[in-house]
Parts: sequence; C-alpha cells; structure tokens
Amino acid sequence: MFPRHRERDQPIFSARAHVFQIDPATKRNWIPASKHAVTVSFFYDANRNVYRIISVGGTKAIINCTVTPSMTFTKTSQKFGQWADSRANTVYGLGFATEQQLHQFSEKFKEVKDAARLAREKSQDKELANTALTIAAPQDLSDELQSPPVMCVNGPEDKLFRSQSADITLSSEKERIKKMLSEGSICEMNLEAELFTLQDSNSKLVAALHEANANVEQWKKQLAAYQEETERLREQVAELEAHGGQGPSDLLKDELTQSLEELEALLKAKDEEIHILQSKKAEYHEMEHDRDEAIHRLREMEMRNSELERRVQNTEQNLSNSLEERDRMDTEIQRAIESLDIKIFDLNDLRQSLVKLIDK
Repeated sequence: MFPRHRERDQPIFSARAHVFQIDPATKRNWIPASKHAVTVSFFYDANRNVYRIISVGGTKAIINCTVTPSMTFTKTSQKFGQWADSRANTVYGLGFATEQQLHQFSEKFKEVKDAARLAREKSQDKELANTALTIAAPQDLSDELQSPPVMCVNGPEDKLFRSQSADITLSSEKERIKKMLSEGSICEMNLEAELFTLQDSNSKLVAALHEANANVEQWKKQLAAYQEETERLREQVAELEAHGGQGPSDLLKDELTQSLEELEALLKAKDEEIHILQSKKAEYHEMEHDRDEAIHRLREMEMRNSELERRVQNTEQNLSNSLEERDRMDTEIQRAIESLDIKIFDLNDLRQSLVKLIDK
C-alpha cells in the first residue's frame, strides 16, 4: 500500500529565507523569486525514494528541486548561500535573517545529500542483485522446449499473454493514478501554504484592529476634551471681541487664535486616523472571506485525494489478483513442460530401441 499523502508531504526541515534565482541572461545577477521571506522545506518522497527542496510563494512553487549527491551548498556570505540545480538549469540563492539559520540549513543540506547518496546506492545494489538473479536463472531446457510451438501444446500461451497484457495495463493505470495523486498533493500543499499566509495576515490584522479599537476610545475622549477646549476658547475670543479695548491685548488674541488653529488641525488628524482604521476593518472582513474560500478549496482537495486513494487501493487489489492468476498459469505451464519432458524421454528411449532393432 502507498503511504498517505499527509505522511509523504510532512517536511523534514523548514526555514524562512528570501529566495533568489540567477539571471539566465547574464549568469551573474540575482533575481528575487519572492517579495518577502518564504518557507523553504526539505521533503522525502517515499514513492520515488528521493529528497526534494520545495518552497511555495503565494499560489505557485518557486523552488521544486530534487537533491542529488553531486549538489553542493556554498556559503557566499554570513547570511547568504547558494546551490546549482542542473535539471532546472538554474542556481538558487537563499538569504537568511541570521547566520545561525544559514548554518542550520547548510548542515541539513549536507545530511539530505548524504541520505540521497545512500538511497541511490541501495537502489543500484538492488538493481544489480535483480540482474544477477536473472543471469543465473537455469537454462536446462532445450531449444525445442523454449520455442513457442512446444509451449502451445496444451494451449496456455494465449492465457499467459492475456495475463501479461492485463498486468501492463494495470501498471499503466497505477502509474497514472499515482501521478494524479502526486499532483493533488502538490495542489493541497499550495492551498495549505496559502491558508497559512492568510491566517498569518489575519492574526496580524486582528491584533492591529484590537489595538486600534482600544486607541479609538482614548482618542474619542481626547477629541471630546479638545472640542470642549475649542468651544471655551471660541467663547473667550467672542467675549474679547465683544468687550473691544477693555479686554486683553492683541497679543493674547493671537495666542488664542493660534491655539485654536492647532486644536482644529489635531482634530482633523484624528478624524483621518479614524477613517484609516475603518478602512482596515473592511480589509479584515475581506481577508476573512478569502480564508473561508481557501478552507473550502482545501476540503475539496482532501475529498479528491481520498477518492484517488480509494482508486489506487482498488487498482492494487486488481493487480494482486492478476499476479495470482499469472502465478497459477506459470504453475500449469511448468506442469505441461514436465509432462513434455517425460514424453520426450520416452520417445528417445523408443527411438533408441528401434535403432537397435534395425541394426539387428
């Protein structure tokens, strides 16, 4: 049975960094692949027995690299490192916030590269063992027994070919479904990354909104106090104007007028801040709507992956039945071959007896 996609897509190690790619024209300048720091993770694909580096920015994968034993991660500065991907014909660069994060990523890159080398060596040893077993298979049957006419004596060849054809068809269907399942897992991973980004933005916006709501009450109290002060100053100015020369001097009037203008400017600034907070509140509702849509899409993708897993299980069951049928046919063919061996031996004895009679 195949491992479930959630277990297969579990990251081994993750770090946040700014991602860059080498300019394909100059091969010297770096081009930013993300506007801000994104998550860069190591994954292990159990189906292909390979290690991969994946980073998702927004709704697209900006890094999808298979780690090979020939790759080398080079530190070019205290917070920047790079490696070359020959399959993608590009060079990736990562900029970290601290030197410690760069060191951790470099050490994990070495570990994954060594694990990829061991996985490749095990795969090669397994292929060599299978090749040796194939070469060492017994070749005792004569050319006549291995030829198609002898195998057709009891008619099992057509059934065997049909079994092999069904096996090939089931294997093709199995590979197609595995590919669909892999694509569905990548889509789900993109949706999860998008949901994580939305949740992060949502939490920041909620915190800012709570802080703004707390400040709004204080600003309202300050605004009421400023309005009262403004009214009092206006009354004083009107009273001074009514008394004419009997009131304070013109210098005092100028000071009161200046204080009044400053208070009006402050009131205008507070009104603008309140409008900005109200617009942020509308953005918060829009982010909640986007988050709900992402959750809905993620649930649909999970249902689709469940259906694909069910189809894979059915295909595996059919493949197992076909293999059992093929083994049964192989047993029948072996019995037919043994029977032919006995008949050929008897015919050989009869031939030798006839030759002796003719010689006499």
